Amino acid sequence: MTVLNFWRHKPVVPAGGRRILVPFTGGELDPVVLDAATRIAKLEDATLVPAYLIVTPLKYRLETPPQHEVAVAMPLLEAVEHAALRAGLPVDARVETGRTPTHALQRLWDVERFDRIVAPAPAGGSHGFTPKELQWILVHAPSETVILRPDPTLAEGVRLARSLDEVA
Repeated sequence: MTVLNFWRHKPVVPAGGRRILVPFTGGELDPVVLDAATRIAKLEDATLVPAYLIVTPLKYRLETPPQHEVAVAMPLLEAVEHAALRAGLPVDARVETGRTPTHALQRLWDVERFDRIVAPAPAGGSHGFTPKELQWILVHAPSETVILRPDPTLAEGVRLARSLDEVA
């Protein structure tokens, strides 16, 4: 088991520094959602804050999520960080635990400030928040929120290629 308390710190945010939260779970973040969040962060001169939400079963302490979940989160966050850094954006990645994705989000919102939230909705069999979770996010979000559902008619490979072309 790995303790993730070091990611639950309050970052030093420069005065006026804007932060764009991109929460995700389920082992993937759609590249179209990442691209949109990157473009918003660039336009607003903001820090991109990708946050992988780990659902921690009751048999584990919240601060000690299952190792296999941490093993999924780390390479995803690294890939998101590399993409944002290539785009010239500051990045402040997070892992947050909770009993549900919305519980993890609430825990994150309780300790940090965000100016925008870009939440992925599922499209074409991809991962994302459920409609019930999206409704909860819209009702409880502490800041402006964008729910982004990529075009479900595009195959994942086409979405990825289109997204990578726009970033390059």
